Amino acid sequence: MTAPQIIELLQLQPLPGEGGFYRQLYKAAGTIPASVLPQHGGPRSYGTAIYYFVTPESFSALHRLPQDEVFHFYLGDPVEMLQITDEGGARKLLIGPDLLAGQRPQVIAPGNLWQGTRLLPGGKFALLGCTVCPGFEFDDFEMKSREELIRIFPQHADLILGFTHGVS
Repeated sequence: MTAPQIIELLQLQPLPGEGGFYRQLYKAAGTIPASVLPQHGGPRSYGTAIYYFVTPESFSALHRLPQDEVFHFYLGDPVEMLQITDEGGARKLLIGPDLLAGQRPQVIAPGNLWQGTRLLPGGKFALLGCTVCPGFEFDDFEMKSREELIRIFPQHADLILGFTHGVS
């Protein structure tokens, strides 16, 4: 299968700002009231789930959400995730099927840290799933420019360059 075939078969759309392609598959009918979620500024569904698809040209740029996000590997080539905490700690995780190579089929991105995901060099595409509880709303999504992230985390400038869009 090719990337365009998968995008068509799964009816994926470009994900604005972040990059990659997605389609929401599930949004819980029940909601958590805003009074329980002050960091969200409104009620949220119990949870949401999407397909998420990356190619060499379209990857997940560094961003953050207030809630945890669970990534599931489904198909294609392995990806690497960069996570940066507000305190400046950074780590890379490998998402994929090769357990002996240190890859994991499921990875957690804790809330309130900067995260980005891209294919490992030479990869053609990866199909992932993302589950978020409480459910995702675009109002929760936070992104900063490449320049701003480098200003905040100068010790990770080289990493940030590979996980952001734009020119520097």
